[in-house]
Amino acid sequence: MATPLLAPEQIAQLSELVAQYITGMRARYAAASKPLTEEQKRTMAAYFSQELLDQARLLTLAGERVPNPDFYPMLVVMGFTNLPDQSGMAAITFSDVVVSHVPFSDALLFHELAHVEQYRQLHSSLCRTICPWISHRGRLRSNSSGTQCIPTWRRV
Repeated sequence: MATPLLAPEQIAQLSELVAQYITGMRARYAAASKPLTEEQKRTMAAYFSQELLDQARLLTLAGERVPNPDFYPMLVVMGFTNLPDQSGMAAITFSDVVVSHVPFSDALLFHELAHVEQYRQLHSSLCRTICPWISHRGRLRSNSSGTQCIPTWRRV
């Protein structure tokens, strides 16, 4: 089945729900997450910036799985049939916090750090283009360094 055609209001609602899920899961797991080990940093140094390696945080769960978003049933009603099962994934990246269901291999760590970089670049792009456009609606907070675009990107 094709992806359902959504109205702009539905897209906005789903975008907000996804952002809330990412922010909530990051907050849920951030306190228990740890920085990369020095060995992990050395192994990944040829591929990622030192800043990313210093900011990324890792957590390997034991006896727990990352839950699917609460809004999945709503998506099914809307006609989505290909929703990813978070509990079946090896790891999931929530901004700068990577939560794994299995021990981190170098390959898995590389893959997930690529997602951390994607979040960083997406945030930068959003803050340059979209955030100034919507900031007049009072939905964004300002601070001494300018507009704080999306709370998902806050560091631990």
